[in-house]
Amino acid sequence: MAPRRQRHRSVCCVIRSRRKWKRRLRPADGGTAACAVSYGAGGSGSADCGGAALRSAVPLKMAQRRSLMHSQQQSWTDDLPLCHLSGVGAVANSVYGPDGKSTQAHPNEDGHFRFRGEDGCYLYGVFNGFEGSAVANFVSQRLPAELLLGQLNASHSDADVRRLLLQAFDVVEKSYFETIDDALAEKANLQSQLPEGVPMHQLSPQNQKLLEKLDMLKQEVSGGATAVVALILNHKLYVANVGTNRALLCRSSSDGQNQVMEIGRAHTTDNEDELLRLSQLGLDSSRLRQAGLVAGQSSTRRIGDYRVKFNYTDIELLSTAKSKPIIAEPEIHVQSLEGVNGFLLLMSEGLIKALEAAHGPEQANQEIVAIVAAELAQQNSLEQAAQCAVERVRRLHHDAFASGRQRGPHCSRHEDMTLVVRTLSYALPDSALTPTQGGRIYPVSVPYSNSQSTSKTSVTLSLVMPSQGTLTNGTNTASTLDGGTPTGQSPTATLQSTNTNTHTQSSSSSSGDGSLFRQRGRQAAQPDETGRVPPYVDFTQFYKLWGGEHCES
Repeated sequence: MAPRRQRHRSVCCVIRSRRKWKRRLRPADGGTAACAVSYGAGGSGSADCGGAALRSAVPLKMAQRRSLMHSQQQSWTDDLPLCHLSGVGAVANSVYGPDGKSTQAHPNEDGHFRFRGEDGCYLYGVFNGFEGSAVANFVSQRLPAELLLGQLNASHSDADVRRLLLQAFDVVEKSYFETIDDALAEKANLQSQLPEGVPMHQLSPQNQKLLEKLDMLKQEVSGGATAVVALILNHKLYVANVGTNRALLCRSSSDGQNQVMEIGRAHTTDNEDELLRLSQLGLDSSRLRQAGLVAGQSSTRRIGDYRVKFNYTDIELLSTAKSKPIIAEPEIHVQSLEGVNGFLLLMSEGLIKALEAAHGPEQANQEIVAIVAAELAQQNSLEQAAQCAVERVRRLHHDAFASGRQRGPHCSRHEDMTLVVRTLSYALPDSALTPTQGGRIYPVSVPYSNSQSTSKTSVTLSLVMPSQGTLTNGTNTASTLDGGTPTGQSPTATLQSTNTNTHTQSSSSSSGDGSLFRQRGRQAAQPDETGRVPPYVDFTQFYKLWGGEHCES
């Protein structure tokens, strides 16, 4: 597999070559070529298809071929390592029936990523798709390739990072629209073949088939996504938001209190800054506020959704705009992470709406932070904590519906819910010592006894081992901002392994009168006259318990 930088250059070359090929198709007078879709000043999409010549050139199963081609493409993020300082939880959408049972209404449309780049760079994202998952999937694959394949490094200033984030969002959306160029051309061609002003039930069988293909194409090219992306670089947090997802920064104080900060605001008609931006384009802010939804969605910024990007003049609410009113430009906020102990949450709109529907919007931020903090204290991993937090929100939402109380009518359904949790120098509790968690298992052999005892042992025998702290070759480590020195150590033991010496240094403490581990010097133990070495673990207490219960009758 090619190195990351080389693969990124290859992707860029392919994109540039395709753009040059398209420019060669366009006539010198700025018109449209035979198979090109042109977008006029008003944003309307039209096609000069060259009549029967194009109709014969467009295969009947282009949609299937495009789908197969996209499925065979290799992921651009295959070489990027996952960030193990984070966890992801997700729950699919549900609709509740009268009996309280839930049914999934449509396939999951959310997307996410969590990658660790070079130079201490970390990138996270949550995407809420609508009218399909195509845009959310595309952005979750392409955006990391625009940021983590050598574009960012520790020498970049805040202005440089802002510029690269803006550029990445712009390139990703343009690249997505390039992927549906052929489908848009085929859609325009089919529309030109249908007779105008004829009701659907009066169409001929042949035109009925064309209409079915047209509906499939509309479904293929429709849809979009909102996005919230978090970048950690140089001990700073950059949050880029497009739409209605949410980012929360939780700071934990020394007295155990959690301070919650919402980074940025949702881009909706309730946002005064967004209303001002839209009114400056010639739109009626009072009508927008009253409508609430813009082209079927609550977001005033979104990625994709070609209909509102190129055909907005055909939408009554947006028809008076001087330029594209619905944009994919992110709003970027910067926060210093110096001295921050806590965690970062990225949430899809579905999770926010579900929690607000169950308990009201006033305390939604505090509630999700309290839920995550509780799960971090109980679960064995970040992945489990994030998943359990989302499951807990789902249960709260379902219980509110089943209760039939005041919030019940607002909880008849919920959309896909996705949560990314990233700890920031947050001391995690020591997890239980189980084989699946990367801990070490210390088996104990019970001494053999000839006595045949028919009674059950009344004393529970156990060899208490000190809990595991930092294991350099395991996964039970507390998280830090840079993945280096853990901030939380085990209260009972610390097990450290060094590579600079040939021996292992260990220190432990246990409750009781003595230590379970006998102290050893730095030199290797020498065998005695029988060829044995002194035991490492003191079994004296164990043998006392065993002997007292299994004494000779």
